[in-house]
Amino acid sequence: MEYGSAVSAQLMLVGLLAVLAAQETPVAVVAIPSPECQKRCGGVDIPYPFGLDRNCSLPVGGFNVSCQQGPDGVYRPFIGRNLELLDISLIHGTARVLNHISTYCYNTSSRSMDLDTWKFNALHGQYRFSDVHNKFTVIGCNTLAYITDDTSTGYQSGCVSTCQNLSLIANGSCSGLGCCQTSIPRGLGFYDVRFAVGFNTSQIWNFSRCSYAVLMEAETFNFSTTYITTTEFKDTNVGRVPVVMDWAIRIGAMSCEVAKQNKTAYACLSDNSDCVDSVNGPGYRCSCSKGYQGNPYLEDGCQDIDECSDSPCPSAGGICHNTVGSYWCSCRPGRRFNEQRNTCDPDTGFITGLTVGFLGLVIFSLFGYMIFQKRKLNQVKQEYFRQHGGVLLFEKMRSERGLAFTVFTEAELIQATNNYDKSRIIGKGGHGIVYKGIVKGNMPVAIKRCTVINERQKKGFGEEMLILSQINHKNIVKLVGCCLEVEVPVLVYEFVPCGTLYELIHGKNQALQISFSTLLRIAHEAAEGLNFLHSHASPPIIHGDVKTANVLLDENYMAKVSDFGASILAPSDEEQYVTMVQGTCGYLDPEYMQTCQLTQKSDVYSFGIILLEILTGQVPLKLDVPEMQRSLSSNFLSAMKENNLDAVLPSHIKGQESTELIRGLAELAKQCLDMCGSNRPSMKEIADELGRLRKLPLHPWVQTNAQVTETQSLLTACFETASFELDASGTGYPTQEGESLPMNPTSSYYAR
Repeated sequence: MEYGSAVSAQLMLVGLLAVLAAQETPVAVVAIPSPECQKRCGGVDIPYPFGLDRNCSLPVGGFNVSCQQGPDGVYRPFIGRNLELLDISLIHGTARVLNHISTYCYNTSSRSMDLDTWKFNALHGQYRFSDVHNKFTVIGCNTLAYITDDTSTGYQSGCVSTCQNLSLIANGSCSGLGCCQTSIPRGLGFYDVRFAVGFNTSQIWNFSRCSYAVLMEAETFNFSTTYITTTEFKDTNVGRVPVVMDWAIRIGAMSCEVAKQNKTAYACLSDNSDCVDSVNGPGYRCSCSKGYQGNPYLEDGCQDIDECSDSPCPSAGGICHNTVGSYWCSCRPGRRFNEQRNTCDPDTGFITGLTVGFLGLVIFSLFGYMIFQKRKLNQVKQEYFRQHGGVLLFEKMRSERGLAFTVFTEAELIQATNNYDKSRIIGKGGHGIVYKGIVKGNMPVAIKRCTVINERQKKGFGEEMLILSQINHKNIVKLVGCCLEVEVPVLVYEFVPCGTLYELIHGKNQALQISFSTLLRIAHEAAEGLNFLHSHASPPIIHGDVKTANVLLDENYMAKVSDFGASILAPSDEEQYVTMVQGTCGYLDPEYMQTCQLTQKSDVYSFGIILLEILTGQVPLKLDVPEMQRSLSSNFLSAMKENNLDAVLPSHIKGQESTELIRGLAELAKQCLDMCGSNRPSMKEIADELGRLRKLPLHPWVQTNAQVTETQSLLTACFETASFELDASGTGYPTQEGESLPMNPTSSYYAR
């Protein structure tokens, strides 16, 4: 198709205002559309001054919209004859319509170029092409297209799009390779598209047959490389793409100043509207005043906006008050609104007075509260003291003035432990935490804070403390006092510095290579201590948790049985049973596990495990071995039954110690581990047997010097671990080589 014939063929489609010409003389445009007017077509809102009927739109050319049914049966809005309307914006003064795409394609049948171009004329209408939203876009591999305005401005521009190699073009890029875009000037109301005939696709039709040119909305366009090799660009959009038109009321090219003087032609009907001069060509538009929203072309069309719904005031203390067309902010009491910064600043005068009054009230209330709490605390302490038998304990202590036992106050123990500082912890267990403290100036003690106590122990705690305080044996840790004015009583023991028998056999002191005779001596001393609890205390005391970790070692490495403060007095009748399992796995009496009755023979069984640890150097329970080999007592009894004691003895015992001694100690352990408690020996019999075994000659050539060396080594290790001195202030805390150190020379002794 030749260019001239194409122009004449398409004259029926040109012009938005070629059909909708504006009147050159002012006319009355003030009109109120009927409520019956249709306001929507094809899913597009048609707001006044536009309308779907001449009686529903502004009575000047260009604002009437027709609702036409397409071939697919769907109704769509149109401006003029064939410009499909996509949407209208009253706020921005724009209308989006579909614009036709001009093409220049090689015809393989005629072997010539077919030209199909479009003109768009809006010069005399209410519309101008938006220079902000539109760009002249050219697509092709060998294309030069022009956009011209010969009618008024004389504007002419062009855009060249080439691509020697398809691999150079890229999706989304429109910079001259396969795609080109150029801006248009403001005020353009007409344009014509032309293609340079010297640029055609006859030589490249096999991979790029068509070229395209169109003025279109730039924001909606995204270049695709398939637009070069196929006809997808035109086919997908059915030959049309969006273009943005700036519209205005251009009657006689009036400005706002002139329009306001002609009341019959002034279109801004709402009292709360403003006139805005058009930025693209002559004319004006209407907009709702600040603080209002709606349609300014209708009476009462601009309604007040509730600005407070968007929370414009400061979020910190601001209160929004909506008014007609505006709003104002205030602040909560004690603050004032700062308009410049839009903040609620403190009202210093109000705050000062309020603060002074409030502080006075707080001080008065706090003083009264402190007095009340102090009285309440004293009442609570007195109640705890009474519950734990403190009154009975004091009466006994008063009647027996020679009793070396102290009832400490809570404040004294807090001071002794520096408020139970973590650095003072020397042991932890399931029943409590043990701290090292300094009382009475410079006396080191072990302070045990129990975590739980049952109701039976609560009722007779004071009486039991009195009984336990009278125990005075060299092989038993001395209970020097307690604190009863707390919920769970606190026990105070003498401080034993040199670790435990467990550590000597298995733990950190194992490297000292203690001789068998020393271990035997410590076991004998522990047996003497337990014998004293069973036979000489009145009433007798059952320890309940006999184990190597509860055999402490003093500075001379003499055994001291500890943790009897958590034990029970021997039952006075058959109804007194232990209802909660206590003790340590590996040491528990099987008979006790069946009957839940703790007896002196339960301590004997546990002591038998201690003898096994001395004999074998093994721990009572191993969890990282097969189940049949976990229990030390089971392995030992099996070896004794098979007369294969050597299977459980370490090599240094078998090779260096007397066979009679080893056999005698093993036989004693076997008796202690008898499943029937009545067949087990008493602690007195055990102590006597250990005393006899100690008298057996180990070797006739035992050197006294070796024993002296071992003793010196033990004492050196002990004093290096537990040396302490008082600080200059006299508060007392342990130090080592003059430095303040955490006091943990022992691990878990005192604690269970």
